[in-house]
Formats: sequence, C-alpha cells, structure tokens
Amino acid sequence: MTIFKWIAILLVTVYCTGLVVLYVRQREMLFPIPPVGRTAPDAAGFPEAEEHVLTTSDGEKVIVWHVPAKPGRPVILFFPGNGDFLAGRVSRFKAMTADGTGLVALSYRGYAGSSGAPSEEGLLRDAAAAYAFTTARYGAERIVAWGFSLGTGAAVALASEHRVGKLILEAPYASTVDIAAASFWFVPVRLLMRDPFHSDERITRVTVPLLVMHGTDDLVISIVFGERLFALAHEPKQFVRFAGGGHDNLDAFGAIEAARRFIGS
Repeated sequence: MTIFKWIAILLVTVYCTGLVVLYVRQREMLFPIPPVGRTAPDAAGFPEAEEHVLTTSDGEKVIVWHVPAKPGRPVILFFPGNGDFLAGRVSRFKAMTADGTGLVALSYRGYAGSSGAPSEEGLLRDAAAAYAFTTARYGAERIVAWGFSLGTGAAVALASEHRVGKLILEAPYASTVDIAAASFWFVPVRLLMRDPFHSDERITRVTVPLLVMHGTDDLVISIVFGERLFALAHEPKQFVRFAGGGHDNLDAFGAIEAARRFIGS
C-alpha cells in the first residue's frame, strides 16, 4: 500500500506540475511568434503596399500594410493566423487585390516589427486600431473584415461592435477554449484559459452578410468547430466546404475565388 501511495503522490505531482507549465506557457502555444523581423513591403516583393505604423489605445505600435482600393472597390481588413507574418502572405495578398480590391493587413503586437506581447485583449486593441485606420480612408460599408484561423476571433469581435460591409471567416472556431479542450481533454482548460476568444458569444451580434470557408480535412481547427460557429450566426450567411482542404492551403481549392464572388454579390 505504501508503494501505491507514493506512486499516486508522484502521478499527482507530475500532473499538477504539467498544469502549471501549461498555464504559464499557454500564450507561447496560442501565439507562436515566428522569428521574423520587420520587413518592408518592397523588400517582400509587394511594392503595391504601403507600410504604416499605428498606435493602439494602450500605446503599442503595430504595423499594417495598405493597398489602396480602386475607385468603387471594397477593401479587405485582414486578420492573419497565429503563426503568420505579413511578408509570408504576399502571394495571397496579390491574389486578393488583383481585381482592384483594397487591403489593410495587420501585423499583431509582438509580430514582425510590431511592439508588445500578444493576448486576446491586445489583439482586439490592435484590430480596433486597424479599423480606425481603415475607416479614416473608406466608408464602413466598403470594409470586408476577413479573419483566418486565430484571426477569425478578432474579425468576429470587430464585426460585433463596429460597422463593416461583410464578414469572411476562414477556418474559424467557436472559441479557442473548445480547440484546447479537444487537444488537452485531460486538463481543465475551461478554468485555465486566459485568452478564450469567445466568437460563439460575439457572433450573435453580427448582422452583416457572412461567409465561412473551411476545409474538410483541417487538422488544426476541425471543420466541426466552424460548423458550430456558423450555426449560431444570423442570416444572410453561407458556408463553403472545401473537400480535401486542409488548414493553410484553401487557396489551392478556390478560397480566393469564393471570397471574390461573395464580396461582389
């Protein structure tokens, strides 16, 4: 019995230590910042874009790339995924803007030249600064908020509180808590998560046309989570499922074309 007691104590100690490590390092897991410094659009092969440095409401300096929209065309306000950096998305940005659509792409705090450290509250402040920049140049009805992966949380939060024309969510989730709970089923993540990004609660306040795009073979954010969020959203809405599509490769399955049809509808 003594042996079993000490084994039990050891297991509990290891488990509790693991909980502490997960709690302390959770933001490193949710926000895996790539080791890339500030890169000018020209240096990234995207001379069409202008770089601007914005000041957030809490004093951080965050970078946006802006491609001016052609007269009468909409502008995409783009929120990247958690491991993204702007210079790594140039080919996608070129495709987004090829028809004269404008672009404002945000580099979150802590990412590729932007100051600060990421958190849910921080990213929402960054999104608000990018929105203010955009509305200073375009009418709100021309803005298409587009979030990818982690960025869908920022896009939903923005659209739930500010006027936009349309909302695109690519590989979205109902909350980051749901994703963490599915991966760490043995951990009480709902009690420990510091940045839950509850899109499931915010989406009910979104009233603009919505497009959700998700790959059926997404191994990072299961399409089940995208469907869960979509079910909570108001009409008008549409869900495009890309058969065989993964997490980062939906452009190869027609995501840009689907988004362009939605924006022009």
